[in-house]
Amino acid sequence: MNRDTSNRPARRQYTATDQLLLAAVGLVIVLICGAIAHSGNVGTVERRVFRAINDQPAWLYPLLWPFQQFGNLIIALVLTLIVAAVLRNWRLAAAAVAAAVLKLASEKLIKVFVERERPGTTIRGFPRPQLHGDVPLHGLSFVSGHAVISTAVAGLVSPLLAGRWKIVPWALVALNGVARIYVGAHNPLDIIGGIGAGLVIAGVLNFILRPNGAAATAGVAGTGGSTRSDSPS
Repeated sequence: MNRDTSNRPARRQYTATDQLLLAAVGLVIVLICGAIAHSGNVGTVERRVFRAINDQPAWLYPLLWPFQQFGNLIIALVLTLIVAAVLRNWRLAAAAVAAAVLKLASEKLIKVFVERERPGTTIRGFPRPQLHGDVPLHGLSFVSGHAVISTAVAGLVSPLLAGRWKIVPWALVALNGVARIYVGAHNPLDIIGGIGAGLVIAGVLNFILRPNGAAATAGVAGTGGSTRSDSPS
């Protein structure tokens, strides 16, 4: 008996132009945020956004802690490799490893040009920033490495998902960014700049490796498996 798959959401095929545009948008974001953060200071608007998130009550910490882990380099890499194995998509696996390497390289390069300390140093006045968990007071924080890798992974994985499932990786990126500000590890522009760097990585790797085109016959969340009709049993 054949199953009707005509109403299932299709997985959009992103073009090379789409991926280059994604990388270009990410680069613009990095440059704008870097230009603002280059002075080493935190502006009034950015400080207010930081306070609005960081001043929230301590009981939120255990709720937000898991979302931080999606920006942990090892966890992000392992999760993406698991997705690649499930989809039998070696290009995604290769892109995930490359993204981890590029995350480390880009973060180090950006910090050569933009030297801005963590909120424990740059957010002055009273009350002092709340630091939750093992968060250092000092150290360069532009850009957020957590934001870089979580965004890069989202950019690699989301094209393989169909319909509303595409929102899930990007929701995790947003929650990861909020969590990093809440714990006092980063200022808002650190997060936004990191997202920009992640978009650059995702766009470049999608353009070169084309993991989106490698899963045409794989079962993907939201597609219900193959888009072909089953043979009669």
